[in-house]
Amino acid sequence: MERADMIKFGRAVLAVLLVFLVTEGAVAQGGPRSLRASVGRAVDLVKPALVRIHVVETYYREGREMKFEASGSGVVITDDGYVITNHHVAGHAKQLKCTFADKSEVSAKLVGGDPLTDIAVIKLDNPDGHTYPVARFGDSAAVRVGDNVLAMGSPLSLSQSVTLGIVSNTEMIMPGFIGRRDKMEQDGEDVGALVRWIAHDAEIYPGNSGGPLVNMAGEVIGINEIKMGLSGAIPGNLAKTVAQALIASGKVRRAWLGVEVQPRLKHDSATSGILLGSAVKDSPADKAGLRSGDLLVKLGGKPIDVRFQEQIPDFNLFVSNLAIGTPVEAVVLRDGAEVSLMVTPEERQPVQPDQFELKPWGITVRDISFMMAKELKRDNSNGVLVTSVRPGGPAGAAKPEINRGDILVAVGGKPINGVDDLRAVTRALTKDAKDPVPTLTAFERKTGQFVTVVKVGTTELSDPGREVKKAWLPVDTQVLTRGIASLMDDDTLTGFRITKVYENSTADRAGLKVGDLILAVDGEKLTASAPEHYEELPALIRQYRPRDTVTLTVLRDGKRMPVDVELIRAPLSPREMKKYKNEDFEFTVRDVAFFDRATEQWKADQKGVLVEQVKSGSWAALGRLTQNDLIVAVDGKPVENVADMKERMAKVSAERPVSVVFKVRRGIHTFFIELEPKWGAE
Repeated sequence: MERADMIKFGRAVLAVLLVFLVTEGAVAQGGPRSLRASVGRAVDLVKPALVRIHVVETYYREGREMKFEASGSGVVITDDGYVITNHHVAGHAKQLKCTFADKSEVSAKLVGGDPLTDIAVIKLDNPDGHTYPVARFGDSAAVRVGDNVLAMGSPLSLSQSVTLGIVSNTEMIMPGFIGRRDKMEQDGEDVGALVRWIAHDAEIYPGNSGGPLVNMAGEVIGINEIKMGLSGAIPGNLAKTVAQALIASGKVRRAWLGVEVQPRLKHDSATSGILLGSAVKDSPADKAGLRSGDLLVKLGGKPIDVRFQEQIPDFNLFVSNLAIGTPVEAVVLRDGAEVSLMVTPEERQPVQPDQFELKPWGITVRDISFMMAKELKRDNSNGVLVTSVRPGGPAGAAKPEINRGDILVAVGGKPINGVDDLRAVTRALTKDAKDPVPTLTAFERKTGQFVTVVKVGTTELSDPGREVKKAWLPVDTQVLTRGIASLMDDDTLTGFRITKVYENSTADRAGLKVGDLILAVDGEKLTASAPEHYEELPALIRQYRPRDTVTLTVLRDGKRMPVDVELIRAPLSPREMKKYKNEDFEFTVRDVAFFDRATEQWKADQKGVLVEQVKSGSWAALGRLTQNDLIVAVDGKPVENVADMKERMAKVSAERPVSVVFKVRRGIHTFFIELEPKWGAE
């Protein structure tokens, strides 16, 4: 290579090296390494305030309040322990526990929820008044498409996690094919009426709900809520405002006009305004004279211009912030002319009031809101709406039965205006009653008015009584079928094969063994040869009296022999044992039967009560109590039988402790179950 060529080659290599060095410098200053450092700093700022929320929620079905476990995420926003999350995570919580990144667990209480924005606030227990770590809010209005963001939370109830993405859209709304009338509803409220989501591609999963969307400065700019391909977060500015209102008063007060609006029609020649689809009857808008088809061009002195669906939440937010009770001018374009009207905003009421269970009726109910009354085409909100009915319960067994959707309007001749009235009447009816009280009940169903008789009250399980005791041979057997006999080289054999000899019984003392073939009783040959003949031997034995002695013809090891056995009184069957049903925790137990001890190989002196039923969605089910568990102690005090259990649980019901501990045997295992009920009003 010539010297000149070598110089050119060297210069080229140097140029490549310079490019490489410059590129490396860029990476160090603004590339992946810089991003990693920014992520680390942002995570360090927020993670101490991040919580995983374990929730016991309620839902209402088949006339019962049912509990289930769920999880979500949240972040501490005040140093005294207020946490922001989603309403759909905590808004119906009976119990709340929060776990921090350091694994510490703190109980919490619901402060309030706002289904219209899907925001809720909970308060961490703080008996010693210590300071909690806090995440600070950033300005969500400053978020731009392409910004790096972090989704933080506890997906699938796993430990706290972080995913990285970019902002894809700052004003995402529900597409037209989603939900009823393009809505995403919470408790009957259209969340999209006020919320335009910050869309991003950071991965979120169930359990991330309520967790913060964080910018690279470590500031909360959103509360993650949905995933529809893209993830969606409620803007932080809106979430912060709602949270502050919930902290201050437990609810958000909003103005309401009662108008249903939509963007101007595509081919409308108007250059401003918003189209009124309807004015709800008896609403402020209706009283003021606003009409369907009006184009609202000015409200409270503010010009209105809504051409696109994305602008609707801004209009609704503006309306919600009007002064309640203070008249404002509404200027509408009607038939080509401007019309000025005065409208007085009222306080917005919840669409769906809370539900409650009424055990003496076997129903769940709620009050009727203003909007529910309109949907039901009623002139008033008096009465109680039945939201579910327990099959076979008092209301469900009435003739005619009460159904979901019926409205109770009178009980025992007394008008029922709401749930409080129904509760008061129920308490009066059942106060001193030992048995359910037949009560004349009036209800509405669609356009008809009906009456029925409901036996209001709960009943204890009655003593099942005792069957007449017959003689019993203390063994279990199987039929000696033709197939079994033929493989024993004698297909003429008929009778029963012993499968179990009860320990220390008269059969055991007589020397009967598993595998013995019983061919005759007192010389009467047994003819059983098929499974359906299983009752032949027990039926024959029942013809004797307890303490009679019978001679069995037994075949053992190919030899026939007589065996004398004293018959005994048949032990009580499980269905004859005394039972107890607990209404607070919704489980049923019974005394231990002879056959339970034999099957489980318990000693004869084994005490306790056997769990016969645990209702799904109950406090007992949440505590992991299961059918066939043997409860041997309650709160450290032994339980010998149903009478003991009833006494222990009556004390629990009277004292209403924070938790109740059952000592339980399950198979070969013994452990403790802690039930943590949330006691409520009846």
